[in-house]
Amino acid sequence: MIVFTYPGQGSQTPGMGAAWKDHPSWELVEEASDVTSRDIGSLLLDTDADELTMTRNAQLATFITSMVVLDAVSRTGAEAAAHAGHSLGEYSALTAAGALDFADAVLLVNERGDAMQAAADEQDGTMAAILGLDDDQVDIACQRAAGNVWIANYNAPGQVVIAGSPADIDKACALAKTLGAKRAMRLPVGGAFHTPLMAPARDRLRKAIDQVEFRMPEQPVYANVDASAHDASTDWPDLLGAQLTSPVRWRQTLRQLEDDGFTTFVELGPGTVLTGLVKRAVKSGNRKNVSTPGDLDGLLESLSGSKSSDAGVLEGEHLFATERMVVSPSAGIFTPSKCCMDGTTIGVGEVLGNVGSQEVVSSFAGQIKGVLAFDGERVTSRQPIAWLRTNP
Repeated sequence: MIVFTYPGQGSQTPGMGAAWKDHPSWELVEEASDVTSRDIGSLLLDTDADELTMTRNAQLATFITSMVVLDAVSRTGAEAAAHAGHSLGEYSALTAAGALDFADAVLLVNERGDAMQAAADEQDGTMAAILGLDDDQVDIACQRAAGNVWIANYNAPGQVVIAGSPADIDKACALAKTLGAKRAMRLPVGGAFHTPLMAPARDRLRKAIDQVEFRMPEQPVYANVDASAHDASTDWPDLLGAQLTSPVRWRQTLRQLEDDGFTTFVELGPGTVLTGLVKRAVKSGNRKNVSTPGDLDGLLESLSGSKSSDAGVLEGEHLFATERMVVSPSAGIFTPSKCCMDGTTIGVGEVLGNVGSQEVVSSFAGQIKGVLAFDGERVTSRQPIAWLRTNP
């Protein structure tokens, strides 16, 4: 079974949007720019490392990049049976599962970044990675520091992140080394995220969360707060609020996914941080990441060669590397063209019909093997319209 995972703040890199600029999925960048009144295209293409590292920029840039990657993967027809995101990535997971509308998610992520930036500016804080020490021993180091320092991320076996005030972080790092840690090093961040020092951000964000409609997710989403799968829309306002001041239980989430039968972990978004954590935490898991358009074919080849589990294969999980999906450009009433109904071979740029006044244009060349929306059906944005088999 396949789970899609989504990275959090820290995975961003300058120019990470360049590879996607000419891809059809880039339209999400323009849509998000309209929603936030920010030039997100420039953020993904031109912003230097120092400015991109700022919390309000890093979170929005990482989220939008993950959504562009997800959209591109969805156009191929690849699907997951569950979603999970690390910290900020939880918003990506909820959007991917249909629990959050894209525009609502963009606004929430923008507000989250601003709120956490403001909280960090008001209260001096930082984070540090502790390597090669058991979780309980890291907690003991924090307790012995007797100050404002807590575990913030349980990332993988032997890899824990702590957060708090700089002086208390230094004390806890020194204590961790005396307890046997291989390394204890400060991270280049400007806030004590996922600790009680983020309470002002939590309170501000909760006001924005209460203005948003949460829907029942189409697939379960695993939460950072309790490392459990949730498929009820009513769970998420409290979970997202608690997330800002609670540790990210990523190691526990990966183990729970493994226990629940997931064998293939696909990271969607910039970087390969989560792919590396899967390697440490899930020894038997298959690992893939998609961060550029060039990774799409490799993903499909990997999924088409995957072995089904004893429980059977979920629909949409295993595809031929030559299969692609054409998706709706917007929400509205679908009207197919003649070629869409005839099952003919089409070329790149051919129109398969209209959704309202917008044309449904194929980004691929190939033979139409199936139409997934009927004449007069009301479709949603990026809903699959037709299934193609391209030339190998």
